[in-house]
This record gives sequence, structure tokens and C-alpha cells, in this order.
Amino acid sequence: MHFYAVVALSAFLLFLVQPLIAKQILPWFGGSSAVWTTCMLFFQAALLLGYAYADATPRALGPKRQPIAHIVLALLCLLVLPILAPESLKPFGTEEPISRILMLLAVTIGLPYLLLSTTSPLIQSYFARLKPGRDPYRLFALSNAASLLALVAYPLVIEPFVGTRQQAIGWSIAFALYVLLLVTLAWRVSRSDGSKPNEIGVSDEVLSKPTASLQWRWIALSATGSMLLLSVSNHITQNVASVPLLWVLPLVLYLLTFILTFDGSGWYKPQYYVGPFFIAVIAMSFLLVDKTYQFDLVVQTSVFCVGLFVVCMVCHGELVLAKPAPALLTRFYLLISVGGALGALVVSVVAPLAFPTFLETPIALFVAAALFVPVAAGTQPVLKWVAVALAIGVAATGAYFWKLEHNNSLEVSRNFYGVMKIKSYDDPGTENHLVRMVHGAILHGEQYTFPTWRKEPTTYYTPTSGFGRAVNQKRIEAPRTAAGIRIGMIGLGVGTVAAYCRDVDTCRIYEINAEVERLARTHFTYLSDSKSKLDVIIGDARLSLEREASNQFNVLAVDAFSGDSIPMHLITDDAVRVFMAQLAGNGILAYHVSNRFLNLPPVLAEISAKLGLAGVVVEDPSQANNALHSTSTWVLLAKDAEALKGIEASKPLERISGTPLWSDDFNNLLSVIKWQH
Repeated sequence: MHFYAVVALSAFLLFLVQPLIAKQILPWFGGSSAVWTTCMLFFQAALLLGYAYADATPRALGPKRQPIAHIVLALLCLLVLPILAPESLKPFGTEEPISRILMLLAVTIGLPYLLLSTTSPLIQSYFARLKPGRDPYRLFALSNAASLLALVAYPLVIEPFVGTRQQAIGWSIAFALYVLLLVTLAWRVSRSDGSKPNEIGVSDEVLSKPTASLQWRWIALSATGSMLLLSVSNHITQNVASVPLLWVLPLVLYLLTFILTFDGSGWYKPQYYVGPFFIAVIAMSFLLVDKTYQFDLVVQTSVFCVGLFVVCMVCHGELVLAKPAPALLTRFYLLISVGGALGALVVSVVAPLAFPTFLETPIALFVAAALFVPVAAGTQPVLKWVAVALAIGVAATGAYFWKLEHNNSLEVSRNFYGVMKIKSYDDPGTENHLVRMVHGAILHGEQYTFPTWRKEPTTYYTPTSGFGRAVNQKRIEAPRTAAGIRIGMIGLGVGTVAAYCRDVDTCRIYEINAEVERLARTHFTYLSDSKSKLDVIIGDARLSLEREASNQFNVLAVDAFSGDSIPMHLITDDAVRVFMAQLAGNGILAYHVSNRFLNLPPVLAEISAKLGLAGVVVEDPSQANNALHSTSTWVLLAKDAEALKGIEASKPLERISGTPLWSDDFNNLLSVIKWQH
């Protein structure tokens, strides 16, 4: 029972800390979905290091000294508790994010995570030594079941009711209990006679070193599952929200495949997965290139999550069919972790550097289809050629996806914050020539280049929008003077806000992604056309504003969402306090809350009630005869209701029962998701 308790508790803590620590640091890096994939790279790399430790130290130190060394490592981990990200490492907002995140994670949870990652393979080797004749691989299934429990519990039981700081303290207490259990078990193992395990009737031939081709297959199968996990997570989160709920869902299914395949109860039989594999890969490939269901949350989430489950069942099921005898299990797990780390590295680091768009999903599907060829051939020879055709079809789909991404494109670029596309429509110089900036799949601004329309604000910033009405109201209150008015904008886009800035005005724009400024200045003229005093500040807006004295903005707008994904740290009561401190006495804080998936006005209504603010909603429907205009919803907040009285076409900001108050320490996405839209 001692073995089972240590393995289960370590796995529970290992996977509970993943969303916990990622949520802690998410606000420090702009709330981007790439924060999670970078965290996953760290987790996979730490897991690889832990498995390497579990494979090497028993041979290097021997059966007596290795448990003693492990006890020392466990006790050292207690020195870094509790696992709270230190404020001293909070970035300024302009640093290269990937290395900064990796460093912060190493300092905060590096040592405890390393210890936890060694537990599953190391305890299984202890078990094989002390319990000869019993199958240690069942402990791996138990560890994955405990991991699954942690991942399900976090978004459903822990996150909705417990603040982030309390989560970290509770985890640290449980980790200390784990260390106590581990130390007593390791001491017991160090006092055993160290006899070699009975190999459960395995022949000497099986105990021989596995071939290089077999070891490479272990790595490839593991890497494919890891790549698809992270690419599906990216696909889901980049247009909804980068939050634990949507991080966890794909990871739960990924872990479930490990549980079922390593359970030893025959959940995986290749012949039963041939049909589902073909269907799943074809369905995911179809949704990559067909735009009909592009913004259907239920269809996208269902197809990609079910597809992830089916493909990972095949990858991990094939791993189990090729697993070695218990004496070689630490090497087996080491190579599985090598594959997992390689998959994470490809998605988190290589893909953003090598590809201008999200090609990792079609690449992962192609690799999965290629690895499936011998599996299909093994069930029925004729299926080999069907599997080959599938792989070719997936490759063709990837090429077509690339073509679609570059259609009408003047430029496509990608970095940590996502894929940016500059699209051009109609011929340059004509009255209808239009240039657009698209982030992921979402319009982030456009400009008609013909002189008649070039300086006109478009999309969500037309004069009838909430932002336009707020600016015009402030102009009425403060007629043209030498001072003008002060406008702040969080989120640059194409620089449309500059169309509102007269020569006497001051315009200050905050943008976390330097690539957006480059594209806005290269392909659009709003910034260069403006005669106002205009500054673009690169870095996270909230971090920048926290360090600045009050700018006394007459209007401060928040429109920094990546696609339909929201940076949660910009829509909490803590954030609103920071922003309100930057306003003049009668200033207006304007939130752009148009969103296909999330109902955000009630969140701002709760914050407004907590802080004693006045608030209205301005819904600006589409206009069939106005090509410059897009449908938009804005929430306007002010310290005094008088500041909002002149806003036309507004309605009261109403609270909805059951909507929680969002803070930096606590927020809950489930309460505001639009499951139908």
C-alpha cells in the first residue's frame, strides 16, 4: 500500500501544479495561450530529466546508496516551499518571453517538479525489487489515474472556489506530506537485501537490449502524441481564452489514453482502432481547411478532442505492445519522456521560429498517419495502402492549409503571441482597395487606402461605436484647446485609434507584441497620418501602467484580445483599479467586449459594483450600407455617472446572478461561456 500511496500522491501533485503555476505567471506574460505551451515544454523537459535520473542513478549508486541519495534530494525540495512565483522575477514586459518563463518556472517549482517526475519510474523499479513476480507497470496506470484526477479536480473543484495563493500553499502542504511518505519508503528500500527482481517468466532474449529501431519507434510514438496534444491545445485556446479549463481538457484525454493502454486489461486492440483512426484524422484535417465551423466552439472542441483521444490511444497502445521487461522499464520511460520533450519542443519553440503559421497540427497528423501504416498493415495487408493514401491526403491538406493562410496575403508572420496576416483586397489605387490585419482567425483592424477613406476609422472604432461615442463626448465637454484631450489605448491593432487624435491631442498606445507595431507602420498609414503627439509603448500594458504616474486620460480603451481569446489579467478588479487610476476625474474606461464565446459585460458589472463605478453598454449593430463598419459591443466605465450621461445608444450595465467577481487571485471562465452563439 505504501508504494501505491507514494505513486498516486506524486502523480496527483505533479499534474495539479501544472495549471496552478501556469495560472500564477499567466498575467505576467500578456495572458497569451503560448504561456501554456511554453510551460508544457518545461514540464516535459523536467520529466525527461527526472526519468534520466531514475534510469541512471540506480546503476551509478547501487541499490543501497541510491535510495539514500533520493532521501537527500527530497529533503532539499522542502527548502523552496511554498511554490509562489517571486515578485522579484516579475518581467517588465519587454523581455523575450520563452526563456523568461522557463527561468521563472525553474526557480519556482524546478526542484519539487524534478523530484515528482522521478517517482513513477523509480518507485516501479523499487517495487520490482521488493515485490518479485508482480507486474510494476500497473503502477504507471495508477499514476496516470491520479494525474487525471488532479486535472479534472483543478478546473471543476479547485479553481472555481480557491484563490491562486491559497492553491499554492495547499499544494505545498500536500507536497511536504508526499516527501514524508517518500523518505520512509526510500529508507525501507535502502535496508532491503537489494536482490534482483524476478522477471515474471521473461526469457533472456526479451531481456536483451532493445534494438535501435524499436527505441526510435518508442520516441516517435511518444513525440507524436505530445505534438498533437499541444497543437490541439493551441487550436482550442487561441480563439477562446488561455485558462486552465481549456488547457486541461486535451491533457485529460491524453492522460486517459495512458491509463487505458497501460492498465493491462486489453483496452487497446489495433483492429478496433483502424476505422476510428481514419475518421478522426480525416475529420481534423477537414476542419483545418473548411471555414464553415471555424467559430463553432462545440464542433471544434468535440472533433479535435475526440481525434486527439483516438490518435493517442493508437500511439500509446503501440507503446504498450512494444514495452520491454520490468528490468528495462526505466530506459523505456526515459525514451518515452524524450519523445514527449521533443514533441513539446517542436510546438513551443521550433514551430514559431520555422513556420509563419500554425503548421504543427497538420505536421503532427501527418506523422501520426505515417506511423499508422505498419499498424494498419498488421491488421489487414490491404489496409496498408489505405493508410499510405491517408498519409498522402494529410500532407496535401497541410499544403492546402498553407495556401489558404497565404491567400490575398501581403505578409504572414508568427512569434510567441500568434500568427499575424496582412491581407489585401482589390487592386491598389482603386477606391475599394482594402488592407486588413488578421490575428489567428480574427480581424484586428482594416484600412481603405483610397485618399477619400484613408483617415476614416473602421471596424469597431467607427463614430457610432462605444469608443467613438466616448471620444466624441469628451470633445464636447472639452472643446478644442491648446491642451486637447488625452486618449489611451491598450492594444494597437492597425493603429485605428490614431484617426481620432487631432494635432492638439495626446495619444498613448500600449502594445505587448512588437511585431504588431512593425506591421501597423509597414502596411497601414493611421500612425504616420496622425499629427498628434503619439507614442507606442511596447510591453504588457498593465505592467507599464502600474509603473507610470497617472496619465489623466480622458478615454482609456482596452482592446488587447488575441482573436477571441482574452488576457484574463486585463479584466479583473485589480486591473480595473490600475486603469481607473490613469483617468482624469471625468474620464471613461472603455472595454471592447465583442466575443463569440464569452459573455463579458456581466464580469465588468460585478467589478463595477465592487469598485462603486458607473457603467453602460453600447451595442453597435452592423450597417448594411457602411463598408467601414463592424458590429461591436463596448462597456464604458466611469468614476461618476455624470461622465456617461451624454453617451447615446447606451443601456445600463446589468449584473447577472451567479457571475463571480474576477480578481487576479480568482476568476472562473465557466460562468461566462456562450456554449451556443
